[in-house]
Amino acid sequence: EDDLMRLFGSERLMSIFTALGVPENEQIEHKMLTNAIEKAQMKIENNNFGIRKNLLEYDQVMNEQREIIYGERRRVLDGESMRDAIYKMITDTVENSVDMCIGDDVPKEEWDLKELNEVLLPVIPLKPVYGERVKNDKKNELKHQLKEEAVKLYESKEAEFPEQEAIRELERVILLKVIDRKWMDHIDDMDQLRQGVGLQAYGQKDPLVEYKLSGYEMFDSMTASIQEDTLRLLYHVKVEQKVEREQVAKVTGTNKDDSGVKAPVRRENAKVYPNDPCPCGSGKKYKQCCGKK
Repeated sequence: EDDLMRLFGSERLMSIFTALGVPENEQIEHKMLTNAIEKAQMKIENNNFGIRKNLLEYDQVMNEQREIIYGERRRVLDGESMRDAIYKMITDTVENSVDMCIGDDVPKEEWDLKELNEVLLPVIPLKPVYGERVKNDKKNELKHQLKEEAVKLYESKEAEFPEQEAIRELERVILLKVIDRKWMDHIDDMDQLRQGVGLQAYGQKDPLVEYKLSGYEMFDSMTASIQEDTLRLLYHVKVEQKVEREQVAKVTGTNKDDSGVKAPVRRENAKVYPNDPCPCGSGKKYKQCCGKK
């Protein structure tokens, strides 16, 4: 009745001792029983080791992805220039968008330029791509053309900043925020995948293999999403120029022109009091002469 023997012991051994009629409370000492217990313990240890190994392999998938993301975050936090990384994002985004919308062997007349505009332009605000703008009839040439235009557009955005270090810092801030947000969402998605991947066993599939494949696909999707969100924010950022305040007089009294301030009005003649001599020269007091008027 011992759980160890009941689950992992030999049924043959148990039936033997049952047939011998050994009393329930009597101590049993036999080499065969000792060996059976040792084998049962080994089965339990091997089973637990297999569980731990399986869990470790699941965790290894997330550890590899975590190292990649944390490595990128360290570069940003260390203050490295992200300019080269941003330009690589631009070229990768253009290539991925073209590959998504246009097949390799599709002739130019059948290119879905409408879908390409819907996918690419919200991220990189290029001029709409249509037949007349496409200079060549090869897919690779289209990629090259759009990458050149996207790079020039970003260079013009850089020129809007009075100091280049300002946009370098902006690149780091935006990239870090996007990475953190996307990574947290990815962790939640991977947890949900891990909880539901066990159902793959009913389809004669290895849950661990399916978890790895789906996890890497989700990681690639997250990486592409990080690139798109980062570029979308950088391309659409508005640069506020510092304008010197003009000295313009306004009705509200703010920003008045100091040169136009009037001095207090002063009397041309001194004030005459009632008992003073009248200024007219009559010799009388002011109150008895001109002061009566």
